[in-house]
Amino acid sequence: MDVTDVVTRPAPPHKVSERTMRVALEETLMAYTRVDLELVLADELRLDPPEGGPPTAQGSTKRALIDSYINGWNLPRMAGLARRICTELDIPTEHLQRMLEIYDAPASVRGQPKNLIFAATGPKPDLVLRDAVNNDVEIARNADSCLVYSDALPADGLRFATLVAWWRQHESFPDCTGDREVGLDLHRRLRASLTRNPVEEKVLDAYARRYRDDFTVHALIPQVYLHYDPATVRQRERLGHGPGPLARQRMDFLILFSNRRRVVIEVDGRQHYASADGTASPQLYAQMVAEDRRLRLAGYEVYRFGGAELMSASAEQMLDTFFTDLATLAS
Repeated sequence: MDVTDVVTRPAPPHKVSERTMRVALEETLMAYTRVDLELVLADELRLDPPEGGPPTAQGSTKRALIDSYINGWNLPRMAGLARRICTELDIPTEHLQRMLEIYDAPASVRGQPKNLIFAATGPKPDLVLRDAVNNDVEIARNADSCLVYSDALPADGLRFATLVAWWRQHESFPDCTGDREVGLDLHRRLRASLTRNPVEEKVLDAYARRYRDDFTVHALIPQVYLHYDPATVRQRERLGHGPGPLARQRMDFLILFSNRRRVVIEVDGRQHYASADGTASPQLYAQMVAEDRRLRLAGYEVYRFGGAELMSASAEQMLDTFFTDLATLAS
């Protein structure tokens, strides 16, 4: 089936909506002639005929014909048609494929980061809501054991260079101290929060090697508090509430690639899937995957590593490949 010259299409948007998907479908299908388009819609794609039939009046446009078939469709239904067009029709679909990539991408996080509390080296911080209207959090106890980054997050994320500049001010380094020395001191402080977990240390060290030649790499932040539950697990169980809705109070690692894209990295030890005596615990596993679902629905991307794979001889190369691929997706 012959197709006409394809018109130049606009670059895909940052977010797919019903309007932008409809336009992409129209622009893709308009590669056909008017006569061929009627056959494609009705016979090859087997779309239900529009109520009252397709427009047949002399001079009716190809766009009007397409719109008559997809009028009133929601975004998921149009995305389904887009997938069929990309796999079943022999026409250029690059623009439509890019739209689907954006549509299928993980949802971005809503809201701006405001309180980044991380790298605790002692008891967990006791948090209180100082101003519920403004969502201002204050650390009532154990503030000296953790770090708090409260500066505005740049739109392109939190890079190691930005964190080093913050650490310079936080620790009052003299101006004559070089950035590399400040960066090494910051790394030592971040690593100190992982001293009881050699597997997590391996992850941080593998990522930190990326800073050697380029401080503009996005920072890997360890032990980040996601939310705070003042009650302990035992207190909640004693009250008959079970472990409570806030199962994962702290993330192993967080990368803020932008003010909307946040990647969580979790390292799974035996405590994630087995009880204290080593017996497999379906309940612990269920709590873990349920929290993963909650995070993903909130817009976070979650990646898990098994403790055993990080102790293998190939762990260093595996981590390097993973972080390279992850950074490529973020670019």
